[in-house]
Amino acid sequence: MLMVRSILFNMAFYANLILQMIVLTPVYFILPRKKAYDIPKNWARSNHWLMKKIVGTTFEIEGLENVPEGGCIFAPKHQSFWDTFALLPWQKDPVYILKRELTWIPLFGWYVMKQRMIPVNRGARGKVMVAVMERTKQEMDNGRQLIIYPEGTRRPPGAEPEYRYGIARIYRDIQVPVVPIAMHPGLFWPRRRSIRFPGHFKVRILPPIMPGLDPDEFFKTLVTTLEKASDELLIDTVEANPHLRLPATAANRLAELRSEQQLQSVVTNLSTPSSQ
Repeated sequence: MLMVRSILFNMAFYANLILQMIVLTPVYFILPRKKAYDIPKNWARSNHWLMKKIVGTTFEIEGLENVPEGGCIFAPKHQSFWDTFALLPWQKDPVYILKRELTWIPLFGWYVMKQRMIPVNRGARGKVMVAVMERTKQEMDNGRQLIIYPEGTRRPPGAEPEYRYGIARIYRDIQVPVVPIAMHPGLFWPRRRSIRFPGHFKVRILPPIMPGLDPDEFFKTLVTTLEKASDELLIDTVEANPHLRLPATAANRLAELRSEQQLQSVVTNLSTPSSQ
Protein backbone atom coordinates (compact mmCIF):
# COMPACT_ATOMS: atom_id res chain seq x y z
CA MET A 1 0.00 0.00 0.00
CA LEU A 2 2.87 2.37 0.79
CA MET A 3 4.37 1.91 -2.67
CA VAL A 4 0.96 2.31 -4.34
CA ARG A 5 0.36 5.60 -2.52
CA SER A 6 3.85 6.79 -3.42
CA ILE A 7 3.30 6.03 -7.10
CA LEU A 8 -0.09 7.75 -7.07
CA PHE A 9 1.37 10.81 -5.38
CA ASN A 10 4.31 11.06 -7.77
CA MET A 11 1.95 10.83 -10.74
CA ALA A 12 -0.34 13.48 -9.24
CA PHE A 13 2.60 15.72 -8.35
CA TYR A 14 4.02 15.86 -11.87
CA ALA A 15 0.59 16.03 -13.48
CA ASN A 16 -0.21 18.98 -11.22
CA LEU A 17 3.04 20.69 -12.22
CA ILE A 18 2.56 20.18 -15.95
CA LEU A 19 -1.14 21.08 -15.92
CA GLN A 20 -0.64 24.28 -13.95
CA MET A 21 2.29 25.35 -16.12
CA ILE A 22 0.30 24.82 -19.31
CA VAL A 23 -2.99 26.30 -18.15
CA LEU A 24 -1.69 29.19 -16.06
CA THR A 25 1.35 30.26 -18.09
CA PRO A 26 -0.57 32.94 -20.07
CA VAL A 27 -1.97 34.37 -16.84
CA TYR A 28 1.43 34.22 -15.15
CA PHE A 29 3.15 36.32 -17.79
CA ILE A 30 0.34 38.88 -17.99
CA LEU A 31 0.31 39.58 -14.26
CA PRO A 32 2.78 41.93 -12.51
CA ARG A 33 5.77 40.05 -11.09
CA LYS A 34 4.73 40.00 -7.40
CA LYS A 35 1.13 39.10 -8.20
CA ALA A 36 2.33 36.36 -10.55
CA TYR A 37 4.20 34.80 -7.62
CA ASP A 38 0.81 33.71 -6.25
CA ILE A 39 0.73 31.01 -8.94
CA PRO A 40 3.83 29.04 -7.77
CA LYS A 41 2.78 29.67 -4.17
CA ASN A 42 -0.63 28.13 -4.82
CA TRP A 43 1.11 25.28 -6.65
CA ALA A 44 3.10 24.62 -3.47
CA ARG A 45 -0.11 24.62 -1.41
CA SER A 46 -1.70 22.14 -3.80
CA ASN A 47 1.30 19.83 -3.37
CA HIS A 48 0.86 19.94 0.40
CA TRP A 49 -2.79 18.97 -0.09
CA LEU A 50 -1.82 16.07 -2.37
CA MET A 51 0.73 14.79 0.17
CA LYS A 52 -1.83 14.94 2.95
CA LYS A 53 -4.64 13.24 1.00
CA ILE A 54 -2.65 10.62 -0.91
CA VAL A 55 0.36 9.83 1.29
CA GLY A 56 -0.85 11.01 4.70
CA THR A 57 2.07 13.39 5.30
CA THR A 58 1.47 16.65 7.14
CA PHE A 59 3.68 19.30 8.70
CA GLU A 60 3.52 22.41 10.85
CA ILE A 61 5.69 25.51 10.99
CA GLU A 62 7.02 26.91 14.26
CA GLY A 63 8.65 30.31 14.70
CA LEU A 64 7.10 32.43 11.95
CA GLU A 65 7.38 35.31 14.38
CA ASN A 66 11.17 35.05 14.01
CA VAL A 67 11.09 36.18 10.38
CA PRO A 68 12.18 39.85 10.33
CA GLU A 69 10.55 42.52 8.22
CA GLY A 70 12.34 43.52 5.04
CA GLY A 71 15.30 41.83 3.41
CA CYS A 72 16.77 38.75 5.07
CA ILE A 73 18.45 35.45 4.22
CA PHE A 74 16.70 32.13 4.86
CA ALA A 75 19.20 29.37 5.64
CA PRO A 76 17.31 26.04 5.73
CA LYS A 77 18.58 22.50 5.98
CA HIS A 78 18.42 20.84 2.58
CA GLN A 79 17.40 17.18 2.48
CA SER A 80 14.72 16.81 -0.14
CA PHE A 81 13.12 18.25 -3.26
CA TRP A 82 10.25 19.12 -0.90
CA ASP A 83 12.14 21.96 0.77
CA THR A 84 12.85 23.70 -2.55
CA PHE A 85 9.22 24.79 -2.83
CA ALA A 86 7.42 23.96 0.43
CA LEU A 87 7.90 27.29 2.24
CA LEU A 88 6.92 29.51 -0.70
CA PRO A 89 3.44 30.27 0.70
CA TRP A 90 5.02 31.79 3.82
CA GLN A 91 7.69 33.85 2.05
CA LYS A 92 6.67 37.30 0.88
CA ASP A 93 9.03 37.75 -2.07
CA PRO A 94 11.74 35.08 -2.16
CA VAL A 95 14.72 35.09 -4.50
CA TYR A 96 17.24 32.34 -5.28
CA ILE A 97 20.80 32.35 -6.56
CA LEU A 98 20.74 29.42 -8.98
CA LYS A 99 22.88 27.88 -11.66
CA ARG A 100 22.29 29.54 -15.00
CA GLU A 101 21.55 26.26 -16.78
CA LEU A 102 18.16 26.17 -15.02
CA THR A 103 17.11 29.30 -16.88
CA TRP A 104 17.54 27.43 -20.17
CA ILE A 105 14.70 24.98 -19.38
CA PRO A 106 11.58 25.80 -21.44
CA LEU A 107 8.72 27.26 -19.37
CA PHE A 108 10.51 26.71 -16.05
CA GLY A 109 13.34 29.02 -17.06
CA TRP A 110 10.85 31.65 -18.18
CA TYR A 111 9.07 31.45 -14.82
CA VAL A 112 12.41 31.86 -13.06
CA MET A 113 13.49 34.90 -15.05
CA LYS A 114 10.16 36.69 -14.57
CA GLN A 115 10.74 36.47 -10.81
CA ARG A 116 14.19 38.04 -11.22
CA MET A 117 16.09 35.08 -9.85
CA ILE A 118 19.86 35.44 -9.93
CA PRO A 119 21.58 33.04 -12.36
CA VAL A 120 25.26 32.32 -11.86
CA ASN A 121 27.93 30.32 -13.62
CA ARG A 122 29.20 28.10 -10.82
CA GLY A 123 32.68 28.14 -12.28
CA ALA A 124 32.79 31.92 -12.43
CA ARG A 125 35.18 34.02 -10.41
CA GLY A 126 36.27 37.63 -10.03
CA LYS A 127 34.14 40.26 -11.77
CA VAL A 128 31.28 37.84 -12.44
CA MET A 129 30.83 37.04 -8.76
CA VAL A 130 31.12 40.72 -7.86
CA ALA A 131 28.27 41.40 -10.28
CA VAL A 132 26.22 38.59 -8.72
CA MET A 133 26.70 40.09 -5.26
CA GLU A 134 25.74 43.54 -6.50
CA ARG A 135 22.58 42.14 -8.07
CA THR A 136 21.79 40.21 -4.88
CA LYS A 137 22.16 43.33 -2.76
CA GLN A 138 19.82 45.24 -5.07
CA GLU A 139 17.13 42.59 -4.64
CA MET A 140 17.63 42.53 -0.86
CA ASP A 141 17.38 46.31 -0.69
CA ASN A 142 13.92 45.90 -2.22
CA GLY A 143 12.88 43.80 0.77
CA ARG A 144 13.23 40.37 -0.79
CA GLN A 145 14.19 37.19 1.08
CA LEU A 146 17.21 35.31 -0.26
CA ILE A 147 17.13 31.52 0.12
CA ILE A 148 20.51 29.83 0.57
CA TYR A 149 21.09 26.21 1.53
CA PRO A 150 24.22 26.44 3.72
CA GLU A 151 25.31 22.90 2.86
CA GLY A 152 24.97 23.58 -0.85
CA THR A 153 23.36 20.27 -1.78
CA ARG A 154 20.88 17.79 -0.36
CA ARG A 155 22.14 15.80 2.61
CA PRO A 156 20.49 12.71 4.17
CA PRO A 157 18.82 13.25 7.57
CA GLY A 158 21.34 12.88 10.37
CA ALA A 159 24.33 12.95 8.03
CA GLU A 160 27.58 14.61 9.10
CA PRO A 161 27.09 18.30 8.22
CA GLU A 162 29.13 19.82 5.40
CA TYR A 163 28.49 23.55 5.54
CA ARG A 164 30.03 25.79 2.90
CA TYR A 165 31.66 29.04 3.86
CA GLY A 166 30.06 30.99 1.00
CA ILE A 167 27.09 31.98 3.15
CA ALA A 168 29.47 33.74 5.57
CA ARG A 169 30.83 35.88 2.73
CA ILE A 170 27.31 36.78 1.61
CA TYR A 171 26.38 37.60 5.22
CA ARG A 172 29.41 39.90 5.44
CA ASP A 173 28.70 41.64 2.14
CA ILE A 174 24.89 41.94 2.22
CA GLN A 175 24.52 42.90 5.90
CA VAL A 176 21.02 41.52 6.59
CA PRO A 177 19.70 39.04 9.21
CA VAL A 178 20.13 35.32 8.53
CA VAL A 179 17.26 33.05 9.59
CA PRO A 180 18.26 29.39 10.23
CA ILE A 181 15.53 26.80 9.52
CA ALA A 182 15.69 23.25 10.90
CA MET A 183 13.53 20.46 9.45
CA HIS A 184 13.64 16.79 8.41
CA PRO A 185 11.53 16.40 5.25
CA GLY A 186 14.08 13.88 4.02
CA LEU A 187 12.56 11.33 6.41
CA PHE A 188 9.28 11.53 4.48
CA TRP A 189 10.39 12.53 0.97
CA PRO A 190 13.85 10.90 0.67
CA ARG A 191 16.32 12.22 -1.86
CA ARG A 192 16.89 10.08 -4.97
CA ARG A 193 13.99 7.77 -4.09
CA SER A 194 10.41 7.60 -5.32
CA ILE A 195 8.88 6.34 -2.08
CA ARG A 196 6.97 8.75 0.19
CA PHE A 197 6.27 8.08 3.88
CA PRO A 198 3.22 9.15 5.90
CA GLY A 199 3.54 11.01 9.18
CA HIS A 200 3.86 14.45 10.69
CA PHE A 201 6.90 16.68 11.10
CA LYS A 202 7.82 20.20 12.14
CA VAL A 203 9.62 23.01 10.39
CA ARG A 204 11.36 25.14 13.01
CA ILE A 205 12.25 28.73 12.10
CA LEU A 206 14.92 29.89 14.54
CA PRO A 207 15.68 33.43 15.77
CA PRO A 208 17.67 35.42 13.20
CA ILE A 209 21.41 35.94 13.43
CA MET A 210 21.71 39.69 13.14
CA PRO A 211 24.29 41.40 10.91
CA GLY A 212 27.54 42.72 12.33
CA LEU A 213 29.36 39.56 13.42
CA ASP A 214 32.78 38.61 12.13
CA PRO A 215 32.23 36.10 9.26
CA ASP A 216 34.02 33.32 11.14
CA GLU A 217 31.95 33.95 14.27
CA PHE A 218 28.77 34.05 12.20
CA PHE A 219 29.63 30.78 10.47
CA LYS A 220 30.31 29.02 13.77
CA THR A 221 27.08 30.40 15.26
CA LEU A 222 25.04 29.28 12.26
CA VAL A 223 26.43 25.74 12.25
CA THR A 224 26.09 25.30 16.02
CA THR A 225 22.58 26.74 16.17
CA LEU A 226 21.22 24.85 13.19
CA GLU A 227 22.76 21.51 14.09
CA LYS A 228 21.53 21.70 17.69
CA ALA A 229 17.98 22.43 16.51
CA SER A 230 18.22 19.68 13.88
CA ASP A 231 19.29 17.12 16.47
CA GLU A 232 16.38 18.10 18.74
CA LEU A 233 13.94 17.84 15.86
CA LEU A 234 15.32 14.47 14.79
CA ILE A 235 14.55 13.04 18.21
CA ASP A 236 11.09 14.64 18.29
CA THR A 237 10.23 13.52 14.76
CA VAL A 238 11.22 9.89 15.32
CA GLU A 239 9.36 9.75 18.64
CA ALA A 240 6.23 11.17 16.96
CA ASN A 241 6.54 8.74 14.02
CA PRO A 242 7.73 5.40 15.39
CA HIS A 243 6.73 3.67 12.13
CA LEU A 244 9.36 5.53 10.07
CA ARG A 245 11.99 3.53 8.20
CA LEU A 246 15.07 5.49 9.10
CA PRO A 247 18.02 5.81 6.73
CA ALA A 248 21.31 4.65 8.21
CA THR A 249 22.51 8.23 8.70
CA ALA A 250 19.46 9.12 10.80
CA ALA A 251 19.53 5.87 12.78
CA ASN A 252 23.22 6.29 13.62
CA ARG A 253 22.81 9.94 14.63
CA LEU A 254 19.79 9.08 16.75
CA ALA A 255 21.79 6.39 18.57
CA GLU A 256 24.59 8.90 19.21
CA LEU A 257 22.15 11.47 20.60
CA ARG A 258 20.47 8.96 22.89
CA SER A 259 23.85 7.81 24.19
CA GLU A 260 24.75 11.44 24.90
CA GLN A 261 21.44 11.90 26.73
CA GLN A 262 22.05 8.82 28.86
CA LEU A 263 25.59 9.96 29.68
CA GLN A 264 24.35 13.42 30.61
CA SER A 265 21.69 11.87 32.83
CA VAL A 266 24.31 9.77 34.63
CA VAL A 267 26.57 12.80 35.13
CA THR A 268 23.65 14.84 36.46
CA ASN A 269 22.65 12.12 38.92
CA LEU A 270 26.23 11.76 40.16
CA SER A 271 26.61 15.51 40.67
CA THR A 272 23.30 15.87 42.55
CA PRO A 273 23.70 15.43 46.31
CA SER A 274 21.52 12.65 47.67
CA SER A 275 18.90 13.67 50.23
CA GLN A 276 19.45 12.52 53.78
